[in-house]
Amino acid sequence: MQQKTLLIAALCVAAPCSAQRISKPVTSPSRAAAPSGDAATLRIGAQRYRRSHEATILREFSDLLALPNVASDHQNIRRNADMLVAMLRKRGVDARTLELEDASPAVYGVLKAPGATRTVILYAHYDGQPVTASQWATPPWSPTLRDKSLAEGGKTIAFPADNTTRVSGETRIYARSSGDDKASIVAMLTALDALHANGRKPSVNIKFLFEGEEEAGSPHLLAILQRYRELLTGDVLLLCDGPEHQSGRQQLLFGVRGTASMELTVYGATAALHSGHYGNWAPNPGAMLANLIASMRDDDGHIKIAGFYDDVVPVSRAEQAAIRAVPPIDSALRRSLGLVRTEDNNAPLAERLMAPALNLRGLSYGSVGEHAANVISTEAHASFDFRLVPDETPERVREFVDGHIRKQGYFVTSDSVTMAMRLAHPRIARVVWAAGGYPANRTAMDSPVARAVINVAADSTGKPPVVLPTMGASAPSYVFAQTLHVPVIIVPIANYDDNQHAANENLRVQNLWDGIELYTEIMGRLGTAEWR
Repeated sequence: MQQKTLLIAALCVAAPCSAQRISKPVTSPSRAAAPSGDAATLRIGAQRYRRSHEATILREFSDLLALPNVASDHQNIRRNADMLVAMLRKRGVDARTLELEDASPAVYGVLKAPGATRTVILYAHYDGQPVTASQWATPPWSPTLRDKSLAEGGKTIAFPADNTTRVSGETRIYARSSGDDKASIVAMLTALDALHANGRKPSVNIKFLFEGEEEAGSPHLLAILQRYRELLTGDVLLLCDGPEHQSGRQQLLFGVRGTASMELTVYGATAALHSGHYGNWAPNPGAMLANLIASMRDDDGHIKIAGFYDDVVPVSRAEQAAIRAVPPIDSALRRSLGLVRTEDNNAPLAERLMAPALNLRGLSYGSVGEHAANVISTEAHASFDFRLVPDETPERVREFVDGHIRKQGYFVTSDSVTMAMRLAHPRIARVVWAAGGYPANRTAMDSPVARAVINVAADSTGKPPVVLPTMGASAPSYVFAQTLHVPVIIVPIANYDDNQHAANENLRVQNLWDGIELYTEIMGRLGTAEWR
């Protein structure tokens, strides 16, 4: 997901291999005994199909991963889209690309189920983050199997030659987009194969939407949805992206935070000045910026900008109950990151993600260490991102932040700073907001469709999933909610340590197997589940 880099700290899923990791409370989440009735039949059928086709599944996955897929690589993005259309058509799906001028093609498919009264939209993205090949243990678009993770000393092994060779669930497949997000696509298409092999039809009409620009910020997603709105009607959109919970359990997420970001510069003299001759006389931009930042947030992450919390919707009872039920991973997470405390008196991570955040993501002023000089530099820079919750908007956040900086005695401008400005104002702040930004989005956790998806996921895994009101990262799921008028639920399957966005991205094979079972259950039973 775009902006998922926040998860490096917040969810510990994108750390490079050299980073310390949480000791997995559940290294290989064991499945509970299969539920009775139709759920058991579907699950056992999916397991049987997968076990007799593991080599075929991994070969198709590897072929898809072997296609470079950086969003700016238009030729290879088109090759990815064409392959996905072919993969869908192979399963009897009516598939095509959705075209928009200057946009990467979106892949669309529809599979109607006889007698189905509900339609589920399955969304994933097929583009991936750029790579620095020299940072990878093996080439990023040469899928490689290892008997376990690189962090655990995993060794390269051969792909299975035929379907008689079983593949351990602890095996990892290393390639760009293995976890983020081609695994979801292969899992849902294999689920169709499993249903067919067992003589079953989906219980819902299924619409597939695979985006090719998500890692570039989804610049054309809104326009694509608006142009093809009639094709994309449905009852719920399942956003199939992201990692499992750090406990190793399946999780469902019912929201994402919104985002806004800005660059801030404060100014001193027009030339660097000797700190002995001019210190305590000439304004020091570094000290000015430090004080300005301290006026905006405290050490516990509370935002001190007047009005910033005015639009925040209180956490609902259902959301509060979900947070209380999250497996306790904070102590282990703190230990793995070398932290003796975290903000807000060690409040749980799941609780903190329900609040807006002001993140200082970069500072630049002067030099340090062997490059330090006794000068007062001319300007100081800071970069911020803001994580928003319902009902905050980027427009209102900009209004509050700009107003706060003015109250600290600054003349605020987004233009280049001129000598006339310098001579007219004792303090100047250049504030440049990034284009775009978007609001948060949440689906009510006690809604009928939410309960149905939770129940079906529980039947698939044999235990209740971890249910979270929101993830810490930002993604434009509001576009789906506002344009298609559907509730959005995030259904991730990747391992939490998949190195998404980083070098040596990987997928734990057991997560692929479990994802196949989950999507089989969703396709086979969501239409018959009680939405009440």
